[in-house]
Amino acid sequence: MKRKFSLSVALLFLTIPVLLAQKKAQDSISKRCFVSTSAFMLYNFVDDPEPPSFYQLNLGYRITSKDILIVEAITWKYYAPIGIPYGPSYGDTSQNFPGYARNFGVGLAYQRFFWKGLYSTLHATHFVQQYFSPDKVKIQTGFQLFTTLRLGYHLNLFKDRFFIEPSVACTYWPINTNMPESFAVQEDKWPNCFLFEPGFNVGFNF
Repeated sequence: MKRKFSLSVALLFLTIPVLLAQKKAQDSISKRCFVSTSAFMLYNFVDDPEPPSFYQLNLGYRITSKDILIVEAITWKYYAPIGIPYGPSYGDTSQNFPGYARNFGVGLAYQRFFWKGLYSTLHATHFVQQYFSPDKVKIQTGFQLFTTLRLGYHLNLFKDRFFIEPSVACTYWPINTNMPESFAVQEDKWPNCFLFEPGFNVGFNF
């Protein structure tokens, strides 16, 4: 997602007026459940020769006002190693795979609130990875364990009915199996982690 970073910066700046106007939140668990998704799904509507086809759905349950469990379902495509850091090689098509990977994953996350809306979340997502050639022929299938440590801020809107969560994360994938050799040539050039990935979730409490 070449424009993901710039989009996230714009979305984060849009939350500043809400942050300044937000009143002190009361400690309440009147709405124990929520559904949420990533605002980056809007990128699916951008004309891009490398569409991310990114979709995400989360279901959360508030055990206490500070402790939350979340089940996540995620699917997306990527065309280059996801460990390429910000810099000259980030978004450089010369680093692309000879094709693309299509991921389907289900994960579990634990979210902990520390102060007002400030929180951290630990995610572990199990992905089935399908590798495709440039002409969309499936080559083989692998497995990836994708972990994320996220720091963000939760903002309630419209009498706690909706919320937004701008965040930043560090990701790490310790397991990445059965990658085609032609893909591994590119993958092995880069670390299996990524620092400072932006995030922006929107959700509905019930």
